[in-house]
Amino acid sequence: MPLDSLYEEAVDLLKSLIATESFSRQEENTAAIIHAFFKKNSIEAHRERNNLWAFNKHYHPDKPTILLNSHHDTVKPNKDWTKDPFTPTLEEGKLFGLGSNDAGGCLVALITTFLHYYEQENLAYNLVMAATAEEEVSGVNGLELIIPQLGPIQFAIVGEPTQMHLAIAEKGLMVLDCVAKGTSGHAAREEGDNAIYRALPDINWFQNFKFPIISEFLGLVKMSVTVIKAGTQHNVVPDSCEFTVDVRVTDAYTNEEVLEIIKAQVDCDVKPRSMRLKPSRIGKETTVVQAGLALGRNLYGSPTTSDQALLTVPSLKLGPGDSARSHTADEFIYLSEIQEGIELYIKILDQIIYQ
Repeated sequence: MPLDSLYEEAVDLLKSLIATESFSRQEENTAAIIHAFFKKNSIEAHRERNNLWAFNKHYHPDKPTILLNSHHDTVKPNKDWTKDPFTPTLEEGKLFGLGSNDAGGCLVALITTFLHYYEQENLAYNLVMAATAEEEVSGVNGLELIIPQLGPIQFAIVGEPTQMHLAIAEKGLMVLDCVAKGTSGHAAREEGDNAIYRALPDINWFQNFKFPIISEFLGLVKMSVTVIKAGTQHNVVPDSCEFTVDVRVTDAYTNEEVLEIIKAQVDCDVKPRSMRLKPSRIGKETTVVQAGLALGRNLYGSPTTSDQALLTVPSLKLGPGDSARSHTADEFIYLSEIQEGIELYIKILDQIIYQ
C-alpha cells in the first residue's frame, strides 16, 4: 500500500479512537474499533480481553519475530481541558484529542506499518502487532497477559511518543512500603520510643544515598520518599511510622539488586508492592538501533515507565509525538509527526527484514 494511503488510514483510525472513551480497564470499545480495522483489511486478529494481536500473513515458525506494540487506553482528562477531549479537532496541522499523543499516534502508525508488510513474502523476520490495554495503570490484563501467546520474540519496538528518537533504555519502578516501629507512650512524660524519630535516619538515607553504578543513558537510581503516615493525636508518642518510597531503577541494576542493597542499609521493614516493572535496555550494536542511527536518529534514556517494563526481551521505545504533551490538557499530535512516524518505522524495518 502506498505511504500516502497508509497515512490517511492512520489518521482516520486515530480520529475514531479519540472519539471513543478508552480509560484504562474500560477499553472494550476501542478494542472493537481496532478489531474492525484489522477485519476491514483482511487481517486475522486475535483478542483476549481488550488486547488484540495479529501476525503477518506469511508467518513462519522458524523465523525470528519482531513485536510491534503500543497501547490504546488513556488516562482520564484533567480539569484544564478547554476542548472536548473526545472530539478529534484539527487546527493548524495539530490533531487534538485525548490519547492523540499518548499513545494513539504511535499506535496507528505502527498498525499501518504492520499493514504495509502484512502480505509481503520472504521476509527475514516475522512481525506481530499487539494493540494492548491497561498500560496507563500498569495492569495485569494488558500486554503481560498476552505475551505467552505471541511466541518467541527477538526484540520489540514499543510505540511511545519519543519524537522518533531512540529510547534505548528505560527506568523501572519499585514502590516500597516502609514501616519503622517504636513504642507508644504519653508525650508529656519520658515514655515510649518515638517511631517518627526511628524513621528519620532511614528517610535521610533514602534522600542522600547514591548507588555507585551510573547508567550511561539513565544516570543514577532515583529514590524519593513521597508519603508519610504516623501518629493518632498530639499527646501520644507514635509506635509506628509508615512511609512510601518511589524508586526509579536504571538498567545498571535489577530491581532485586536494588531491593537487596536497600534492605541491608535501613532499619525499617521494607516491602515492595511489586517487582514487575523492570528497567530495560537494548544494545547500541543491535540491528534496529543501528538502523535508526543510520537515519540520523538520536539515542537517549527514558525516565518514564511504559510496557517495556513488562518485557523480558530487548526493546526499543520509539514513536511519533512528544512525551512532554502526554497527560496534558488539550493534548495533540501533529499530523506531520504521524506521517514521519510511518515513514521512519518502515525505513528502519526495511534495513532489517529484507536481509
